[in-house]
Order: sequence, then structure tokens, then C-alpha cells
Amino acid sequence: MDSDIPMIKTIPRFYLNRQNLIQDENKRKLYEQARLSFLKRLGREIIDNYELQQLWAIFERRILSLSSSTLTSSILDDFNDHKIDYAEFRKIGEQLDANMKLRKYFNATVFAKLLPKADRSLGSNQSRIFIITFFKYLIRKIWLQQARISLSYWDSNGNGYLTEYDLKNYIRESIPTLVQLNDLDRSYYPFYVCVVVRKFFFFLDPNRHNRIKIIDILFSGFLDELLELRYECSDHQLQLQVQNQSNQNNFNNHTNSNHCQSSVSSPISWFSAANTCRLYNTYLALDEDGNGLISKTEFKKFGNFNEYFVEQLFNVRITYNQEIDFKTFIDIVLALENRKEIQSAYFFFQILDINQNNYLNDFVLRYFFKAIENQMRNQNQEPISFDDFSNEIYDMIRPKYPRHITFDDLIDSGYSDTIISILIDFNGFYAYENRDSNIQVRNDGVS
Repeated sequence: MDSDIPMIKTIPRFYLNRQNLIQDENKRKLYEQARLSFLKRLGREIIDNYELQQLWAIFERRILSLSSSTLTSSILDDFNDHKIDYAEFRKIGEQLDANMKLRKYFNATVFAKLLPKADRSLGSNQSRIFIITFFKYLIRKIWLQQARISLSYWDSNGNGYLTEYDLKNYIRESIPTLVQLNDLDRSYYPFYVCVVVRKFFFFLDPNRHNRIKIIDILFSGFLDELLELRYECSDHQLQLQVQNQSNQNNFNNHTNSNHCQSSVSSPISWFSAANTCRLYNTYLALDEDGNGLISKTEFKKFGNFNEYFVEQLFNVRITYNQEIDFKTFIDIVLALENRKEIQSAYFFFQILDINQNNYLNDFVLRYFFKAIENQMRNQNQEPISFDDFSNEIYDMIRPKYPRHITFDDLIDSGYSDTIISILIDFNGFYAYENRDSNIQVRNDGVS
């Protein structure tokens, strides 16, 4: 462009790439030091245990002065039942030391946010909040602040996102603090990190930008579940792990008999050591040639899949030499085990959209129907007609444009998991075909 044009000279630069600004080593170090200082300052502003203990003591005195509690009654029970109005709420806040950080939470905005629905229509003098609700709100607020600062230390670019590399480092450094992983062999650590990171990215980065907002991590609930591993495992969790190990042994015993089933369901936490062992052992069992990758032939033993779906899956999610690695396998398992979730639907829609037109039409449905037809003939069953097959799908989806199913159509229908199961999984197809008889069997069992 000609720099002599007057208009160009007057247009200010409106975007500066932060990475370009810190390419100079000294500037980069200065930027990093400033960022760390900022995070430390935020850490000092977090409410500490002393303030919480002082507030708890004030609440206790308040309850004991207003109730008939005796020394033998449970203060916690009174906490669960006791309410305070806005005047009492403000009075308690004023009893805190003037320099305490807790005081900022004793305001009308917080009070209104915590009001039970039944009290929101009442006058200001009648509206009350539960003391325990307010205390839990504070605990949650403090946890979010602590977690955000902790994650921000691993934000290599300082832009409020974590890349896959950043999150891997965070998980790797967190493992020693997770008590329930103490018995996990160190050789499993890389696989554990992969299993954990893939769940975060599968659900929070479905478009594969290779970065996740820290705020999205905090509010997803996944970090809460992960950090629960810092506490000793309950007896119920131990029982589930033993049960899962038994299921895994059965899976391994059937692998060579071609009876492997996809989605070895387990009620245990995705972030548990048992789950990583389950997934890794499944992967090893499928990898018959021991090259560290899974071929199409090996993958077909993981479930009763539509063969054309497997072909398309390996075309879209291929890793090396027409095979998939452990990371890709975990993504597939996440999609299979969470078919009702929108991220799973998006994962499969990209695979089913063989022409990359952003919609499924008769051509696409006929492509996958052909494999279903072949399967039925191989089992000496009379194939259904394509018209019946496609019309059933279109009737469920009711697409905006006739016989063109977009991703939005699929989600809006509420049948995304059913349609996906019909197209990718023979078991899903047969389950839908025999749904009436299955319902009758269940009803007979109840009666």
C-alpha cells in the first residue's frame, strides 16, 4: 500500500501482537516478572482461613443467641436451618475487622443472588438467606480465585488460555498432590496425563484450536472432580474400582475371541487411576502387532461398528500410516461414552459428513446404509428398504431444509445420540429397530 496516501497515515494501529512485543529476551523476562508479581499480589488478596474462622465464630454466636440450642445440639444442623434478613446480614459484616477482605461480600448484590426463589417476591424486610448458603458461596468463591491463580502460573503466553502443552505441565506437576494416585505406577504417568488432558480438550475445545480459556476450565466442573483426588478414596470408590478391574479382566479375556465391546462403561471417575488403567489396557489388548498404534482391523474388535464408519473415522482422525495413536483413541472413547453430549455429536458429525458439505443428505445416508444392508445379509436377515430407513431418520430430525440434515438440525431434534448410534454402530441400529420389542420385554419384567 502507498504510505503517501494521507488517510493511511492517520489510521492508528489498533492491534499489537503480544508475542511480537516480547520477542526481545529482556522484554520477555520483564514481562514474565511483572506477570508473576501480579499473580502473587492476587494471591495475597485471597481470603485466608483466619477470616473464615472468625466469620464462623460470629455465625455460631448469632445462632446460639437466637435459638434454644444446648451444648448437646449440633451447630451444623442450626446452620442448615437458620436464615438471616438483610439487616442482620449487614450487621454481621460490620462485626468483622475493618481491614478484613470478607467485608466486601456483605452487600446487597450478594444477598440478592443467594435469596431462595420463594423469598424473591417478598418485601425487603421479609427476604432471608440461609447462613450455610452464604458460607458455601464464600468457600466456592475462594476456591475459584485460588484455582484461577494456580492455572494462570501455567499460562505460557499470559493471555488467559492454556494450551495442551500448558495443561499437560499443570497435570504432571499436580500428580504428587493427588493422594488417590499414590499407587499408580510411574510408568503410567504419561498415559494418565494424556487421559486427563484429552477430556478437558474434548469438551472445552471441540473446534481444536489447541487452547482453552482458564475461566472455562474453572466453570466446567472438571477441575473440581480432578482435585477431589487429593483426598483419601472412600470405601464406595474402592468397591467400584475393584468392580471395574473385574470388568477389565473380562474384557481382556474376550479380546482374542473378537467379542470386545466399545465403551466399557464404568461409574468410576474419569480422572481416577483405575480409569487410566482401563483405557491403557484396552488399547494394549487391541494393539495386536505391538507397534504402539491401532489399525482399522484392530479397531474393529472394539465394537460392532459400521465398517464404512470405521473407514471414514480413519480418514478423518488418522495419526500415522493409516493407524491411530493412544491420544486419538481416547478422543474416540470420550465420544462413544458421551453420545448425548453436544461435543460428541459434533465429533461424529464431522466424520459422517463424508462430502464436507456441513449437512447429511440421501447420498450420505445411503453410503452408511450400504454397510447395514451388507451386515443384515451376512446374518441371513431381510434388509430393510433405504426409503424406510431414510424417512425414519428425517422424521425424527425434521430438518429445516427437506432431506438436508445440518448439525443444528441434529442437535435441535433431541435425537442426535440415537441417529449417530444408528449410523455408526450395528448394535445401535438393531436396538432402534427392535425398540418396540425391548419395551415390551421390560414391561413384562415389571409386571
